[in-house]
Amino acid sequence: MSDFPPQPASPAPPRAPLLGLALVVLVTFAVFFPTLQAGFLDWDEDPLLIKNFAYRGLGLTQLRWMLTTTRMGHYMPVSWISYGWDYALWGMKPFGYHLTNLLVHCASAAVFFLIALRLLEAARPGAAAGRSRWLTVGAITAALLWAVHPLRVESVAWITERRDVLSGLFVLLAVLAYLAYCRPEALGFTRRRLYWLSLGCFALALGSKGMAATLPAVLLLLDVYPLRRIGDQASARRVLIEKIPFALLALAATVVGFWAVVRGGGMTPLSQLGWIERIAISLYALGFYLLKTVWPTGLSPLYALPAPLDPAAWRFLLSGVVILSITSAAVALRRCWPALLTAWVSYIVILLPVVGLAHNGYQIAADRYTYLPSLGLALLAGGIVTSLGLAIGRARILPAAVAALAVTAFGVATWKQTEHWHDGVTLWRHAVALDPASGIAHANLGGELIHQGRTAEAAREFEKAIVLRPNYPEAHLFLGVLRAQGGEVAAADAEFRRALELRPGLADAQNNLGVSLARAGRLAEALGHFERAASLDPDSADFRNNLGLALAQLGRLAEAQAQFEAAVRLKPGFSEAEGNLARARQLQGK
Repeated sequence: MSDFPPQPASPAPPRAPLLGLALVVLVTFAVFFPTLQAGFLDWDEDPLLIKNFAYRGLGLTQLRWMLTTTRMGHYMPVSWISYGWDYALWGMKPFGYHLTNLLVHCASAAVFFLIALRLLEAARPGAAAGRSRWLTVGAITAALLWAVHPLRVESVAWITERRDVLSGLFVLLAVLAYLAYCRPEALGFTRRRLYWLSLGCFALALGSKGMAATLPAVLLLLDVYPLRRIGDQASARRVLIEKIPFALLALAATVVGFWAVVRGGGMTPLSQLGWIERIAISLYALGFYLLKTVWPTGLSPLYALPAPLDPAAWRFLLSGVVILSITSAAVALRRCWPALLTAWVSYIVILLPVVGLAHNGYQIAADRYTYLPSLGLALLAGGIVTSLGLAIGRARILPAAVAALAVTAFGVATWKQTEHWHDGVTLWRHAVALDPASGIAHANLGGELIHQGRTAEAAREFEKAIVLRPNYPEAHLFLGVLRAQGGEVAAADAEFRRALELRPGLADAQNNLGVSLARAGRLAEALGHFERAASLDPDSADFRNNLGLALAQLGRLAEAQAQFEAAVRLKPGFSEAEGNLARARQLQGK
């Protein structure tokens, strides 16, 4: 989507786009092949998949749950259905889940290649007639610069981020159908079907991840340039009217998504992070992602939010200056280089939902958030390669060579980056090496070490985490678990209570404190914590079973039976809950 003066275009062989498509898919698959050897991570995948039995299968019970749950603060029924499909095919073998992520990403790369080809044709109508080989080269460049970029690793290698790759695929399919709908030769019934196909793909994208809600604005940008569909008031009105169904879907998804985050307790309150801080974070994130797109080094699974955060710090101010400067340049060059403004505005618009204004979590930025926003920047690069290839005569091989070099460099860096995602200990050791002062990274490393039975090492990591970030509740929770395992009951209780002071909605802390109190014979007090844990995570069979045990010991057998039944339903084959259920029924004479 670049606008250098048009030059005569040499016709491309008819098979060139097909060969380009195959090249994009094969290179993308090859670069991300190491992800197929990775396992599950404790980070989010433990509560999301490993300990979650509700999604396992595609029966009516599972589908009903998938369509209604907001587990972990997300409403993503389409993503859940894909997990259910994985389980039906592979059980709990991580290879199958990683394979789905990779295949979906390869499909997205292929669709983006087709979109890039169409948009580059629209930007250079003179070249489109001959289907210039440079249009194909530009489309390949755009697709591969995006698909094999190291920033894609988090979305592809982390099974949790299925929602990223799946929503990305449906967004791209929606754009491809929309571009076909906008073609002058698309008429009548076929054209209407393309419109509804685009809208349907958009709905599936929203059902995968709510970040896709910015698509209507992106389609409007494309209508302005390069499609040039807005020429007068009548055409502008027509273009706006056809976006109304898209906008309504986006609004509904935004409301549901916001509700899910709030319900999950993930939204950072204004009392903790004011508007000035949020604006500073947003400007920083825009600059940070741009820098990492151009120079993707030091990539980490966690870029922790500074505590405390100073909005006047140099990195926030510098990022703001850079963003404002690029915006000013794009506006100033809008007539001679409209592609720059389109790519830049699309980058900002797509990032808006996750840039930090509506903040949640402990991160100031995350690689996964670049999955869709970087599409426009990649397309801009592809457009530059096309224009240079058509403009500089005998040296025209130079832009293709530079593009190939950039793709190769990104591909090698991505291959190496996937190695960090092989397992949880490797991942968090990498994060700690990049930022030794990150208490959260130390705590996450400790959590992975617990799963490997390396409790002494884990305890040291949690102690470091608490020194570095004393207000991180998960560090207190896991240290409490280790203290309890070592028989230090009072120390464990203190850690659990501290975790709950910091985050009352931490279900595991509620449950663990309840277990500790129950063992001490304080059943009435323990019951309250079990009830709170089960209300926070009603899909946890373990929480239901513990609640049932407390109720049974207090003589409330009918209520206990209901909890044991729920535990057995949530976790088929849960022998402990089945035994408890049988005893509860026996004591009631059933």
